[in-house]
Amino acid sequence: MLTTRRRVAAACLLAAVTFSAAGCSSDSDDGSSSDEIVGAGGGGKESPSSSASVVPEEGAPTFDLPSDVKAVVENEQSGDATKDAILRDVAYSAQARLEAFGKGSGRTANMNRYFAASALTYWTDRIAAVKEDGLTVSGDYRYFGFEVTDVTNGKTAAVRYCEDQSKGYSKEISTKKVLRTQPSDKDFILYTLQAARDARGDWQVQKQSWKKGDASCVQG
Repeated sequence: MLTTRRRVAAACLLAAVTFSAAGCSSDSDDGSSSDEIVGAGGGGKESPSSSASVVPEEGAPTFDLPSDVKAVVENEQSGDATKDAILRDVAYSAQARLEAFGKGSGRTANMNRYFAASALTYWTDRIAAVKEDGLTVSGDYRYFGFEVTDVTNGKTAAVRYCEDQSKGYSKEISTKKVLRTQPSDKDFILYTLQAARDARGDWQVQKQSWKKGDASCVQG
């Protein structure tokens, strides 16, 4: 039974859905969370940037990913200093979450730096559950389509971005076996989130929702 659960979990390890023998999703489940992020709507389909993420600044975080895990971030400068800072830190948050899954702990320095409130609690619990189920991450994860959709008083912001998990997989911790799955539209996930600026000036994700197979993220 545990092996079955692991194989079912493989297609949606980071998609924040419930692990069960019934599968990652059903025809009636679009993979959306129930949290509503104010100001995070809209945004058409965007082509990923051909450039890599911006050059790391002084004090930028470093990410200790497993040797078989790669994070590709496609995040262009907008020309607006505030929005660029928000997008930079949200991109860091995506990498922090991937690092945390690789380490099996949601209380890493980078998670505490770029997540707070209910978002930090949720991912800490989710990462612990995945580790308890005997799983970790493997493969390539791509983040693209970053967009700030709302900024309020320079203190809070609504942001959206896409994740491509088509080359990312679950891996059994004990056997090191990678649980490969067939690519599908649900490998592309739209995240919408609310971020707030903390006392040190970093933007932290406080609320986050997602939708698997969203048309604005799906790519052939």
